Amino acid sequence: MFIRYGYDITIESDASLPMLLQMSVRPERQLDLRGVEAFETDPGVPFSTFVDDYGNFTRRLTAPAGQFRMKQEAIITDSGLPEPDFPDAQEMPVEALPDDVIQFLMPSRYCDSDLLMQPAWDLFGNVAPGWNRVETIMDWVHNHIKFNYMDADATRTAKDAFEQGKGVCRDFAHLAIALCRALNIPARYVNGHLGDFGVPLPPDPMDYAASVQVYLSGRWWNFDPRNNSRRIGRLPVGYGRDATDVALISSFGAHRLLNFTVITEEVDADGKKVEQKKSA
Repeated sequence: MFIRYGYDITIESDASLPMLLQMSVRPERQLDLRGVEAFETDPGVPFSTFVDDYGNFTRRLTAPAGQFRMKQEAIITDSGLPEPDFPDAQEMPVEALPDDVIQFLMPSRYCDSDLLMQPAWDLFGNVAPGWNRVETIMDWVHNHIKFNYMDADATRTAKDAFEQGKGVCRDFAHLAIALCRALNIPARYVNGHLGDFGVPLPPDPMDYAASVQVYLSGRWWNFDPRNNSRRIGRLPVGYGRDATDVALISSFGAHRLLNFTVITEEVDADGKKVEQKKSA
């Protein structure tokens, strides 16, 4: 299948504003692009690119004072298949984990797993380890948190989400990650595009989606405690310890958001949008 993805964002600031943008697909998906990611700004400014410590593609620029518009669009190929599962996947002893995976066992800014150690073991300590235990954690988080865009809170931690039982997709991800880490299961935060492929279209506008990757049997596997299903066409933008590492826009100064439009839609070989069925 072919997926068109991108964004159209306008901000306003009172002074020039150094920025980092992390809204391109991960480098390992760049080979699937049909052409290039068409990036432009209005007014036009120079920019540079680099890959950060987590392997995320990042743009660096300085926005002038006033209104500043950023647009990006591309078409990428995808298998069109649901994300794979592997019920026989096993947890690995800490001493057998690769060096670059160990960091995803540690508490972080939003995934305060050290504060959830006892609840994690009380809830899941007697569940058979491996894929089944991870799925049990995802099921529990999916049922524990009530999703509501109006409950978004940029300072809410995993422990807060555990206690409050409310939040948005990043809170589902943070809590699931923290519970996994508390059980010595490496888990990391994923930010990316997730179109409504193979599912009824929800009434909400398109947005970026937070999910989880868990390390079992020597590789990373996708899990999604918010949607709690194997999805089609997930396009990762950033991997990190938590939302701190994969901010879409990091600005070094104040700005006001005037417009935020995200595109993730199926198109045909000619780039024409494929219409999908809306939910009732």
